[in-house]
Amino acid sequence: MPAELARVDELLDDPMFWEPFRPFFDATIGRPSIPMECYLRLMFLKTRYRMGYEALCREVADSISWQRFARIPFGTRVPHPTTLMKITTRCGDAAVAGLNEALLAKASATKLLRTDRVRVDTTVVEAEVAYPTDSGLLAKAVGKIARTVVRVKAAGGATRTASRDRRRAASRRAREISSKLKLRTAAGKDEARQAVTRITGELAELARVASRDAESVVRNGKRALRKATGQAKGRLHRALNELRDTLELTDKLLAQTRVRLAGGTPDSASRVVSLNDADARPIRKGRLGKPVEFGYKAQVADNVDGVILDHTVEQGAPPDGPMLAPAIERISRRTGKPPRAVTADRGYGDTSVEADLEALGVKKVVIPRRAKPGAARREFEHRRAFRELVKWRTGSEGRISNLKRNYGWNRTLITGLEGARIHCGHGVFAHNLIKIGALAA
Repeated sequence: MPAELARVDELLDDPMFWEPFRPFFDATIGRPSIPMECYLRLMFLKTRYRMGYEALCREVADSISWQRFARIPFGTRVPHPTTLMKITTRCGDAAVAGLNEALLAKASATKLLRTDRVRVDTTVVEAEVAYPTDSGLLAKAVGKIARTVVRVKAAGGATRTASRDRRRAASRRAREISSKLKLRTAAGKDEARQAVTRITGELAELARVASRDAESVVRNGKRALRKATGQAKGRLHRALNELRDTLELTDKLLAQTRVRLAGGTPDSASRVVSLNDADARPIRKGRLGKPVEFGYKAQVADNVDGVILDHTVEQGAPPDGPMLAPAIERISRRTGKPPRAVTADRGYGDTSVEADLEALGVKKVVIPRRAKPGAARREFEHRRAFRELVKWRTGSEGRISNLKRNYGWNRTLITGLEGARIHCGHGVFAHNLIKIGALAA
């Protein structure tokens, strides 16, 4: 095996990494699955080399060294991609968090985690969504309602309930908006703005009527669900659940569209930006190329060796300051002692944040203040030791860039907040395996 895989293989050859998965499986009941040591190694290869499940299984089947690393006996079949998908979603964020805790505990026990200096920064992990507009989301809602109603009726639910397919009407209005936006003159722009407002209102009315019809389908489908049996009952149950969730999101879309048409701005903390990923939110980080990103806010804390000591993924855009002290507290619990110095950017620069860190035992807090500092504070921030740690803190941006380029943090491929935490957790696990393996070599 390559040297990197050999070091990771030695680290993973410890039964402590199987324990986070034990609560999700029964020793006697259930369908047989694959060994967890095989699953962990396959997920490392998937994350490290940025592959999908199908591509991963094809590559492992063609590589003897990867089969040896994944503990797959030569000549036997590689696990099916759906097996890996089901284990990932079934065990969820709790198992991935347990993996990272076990790895950091192993590194701390062997004295490989240095906490003399810790730097913290935040970023946005984008969701797998297209750029959201009110008109586009309403058109997609009309289409999804129509498709899900067809699934409900195909499964035997609400077969006699009248419902109209309004996808053509919604698509025609969406295309009309696209044609109006091509006008370039000043008068044309005013005309386009008025047309977009008018068409968005028509799309909202289409979505409202489609939602009202679909509510009857849900109500009558529940009656059919009580009489259904076997696989048909399962299909009908899943279709009804999806239709119910779609109707809830459509109601939220209609509410935020009414706010927009009235000249207001919807609340970003609750704004729906996708029908497939209902937990994604708009987040403004001030980037020139992307002033607004759509996804989840993540915080990363690493040390001088580049090992990620703590990470979190949160919904929306919570303020940076309150996130710092809990992260340092978790790091102190894992390593047995608080970091000697903690540094972060100006977004954390509050006196309350410094007080919380000092109460946790941090001796040196290097965070520039957000407000205009006084003369004594300016003198303190211009000291050589302060400026050196501030310069070292900028390396956290490189760490985040490495996570985005090489470990999948640029975009989560699993929907929902828990899916984003699973995706990012596997990225951190693969990153730390490589870093800790190099330190232990």
